[in-house]
Amino acid sequence: MKGKVALVTGASSGIGRATALVLAREGAQVVAVGRSESELNSLREAAEATDGGIKTHLADLTELTQIDRLVTETVEHFGQIDVLVNAAGIIKSATLENTTLDEWDKMLNINLRSVFYLMQRCLPHLEASKGNVVNVSSVTGTRAFPGVLAYCVSKAGIDQLTRCAALELASKGVRVNAVNPGVVETNLHKRGGMSQDDYEKFLSNAANTHPIGRAGQPEEVAELIHFLASDRAGWVTGATYAIDGGRAETCAR
Repeated sequence: MKGKVALVTGASSGIGRATALVLAREGAQVVAVGRSESELNSLREAAEATDGGIKTHLADLTELTQIDRLVTETVEHFGQIDVLVNAAGIIKSATLENTTLDEWDKMLNINLRSVFYLMQRCLPHLEASKGNVVNVSSVTGTRAFPGVLAYCVSKAGIDQLTRCAALELASKGVRVNAVNPGVVETNLHKRGGMSQDDYEKFLSNAANTHPIGRAGQPEEVAELIHFLASDRAGWVTGATYAIDGGRAETCAR
């Protein structure tokens, strides 16, 4: 990753934060995007001992003008974009019956629309560098789960966006892949409204719902993202990689 510039969204915490640190450790110059200034500052401090570097960027990805500014300032500062990692996302529990249109729109705007627009805006720069995109999807993109309807739909959309874009961009030398994690220990569910007690029960139950017997760690997903973003994965495109402790292979329970 040395000499490469990676733009990572959702870098305030969880998988995005872990990915920013892994890519910086491997020598990349990372533009870490998030909505929490304090958490981005903490990330920058954590990256001080890495071979690369982290430049933080505060942005709300539902605002298209902020995405435009993010891409423009990245290219103005570094001169290129080699890797785009779309890790920003939200979740909220709701069913077909009680999901409001506002909640539906918010979920799709952050989890899918912003990913599409970032890919579109970064494409000229990725084409120039023969770069690649890694999208953070979910096991819910490939399997149905009750009670998180809009989230499942948004992640299924990520998977199909990944596959379609991979076919369209292969001739331009741009690869597009996705990772599909199972339950990973992050702040995602708590930020979506889950209480601390319920979250602890949720994590404990991962031993039952994941054949490997536990929830995942952000760093484990980040290492797979690093591989897909690297030249070692030069013949991989259009893939949606399960990294879920075997959960996608189980029946509903």
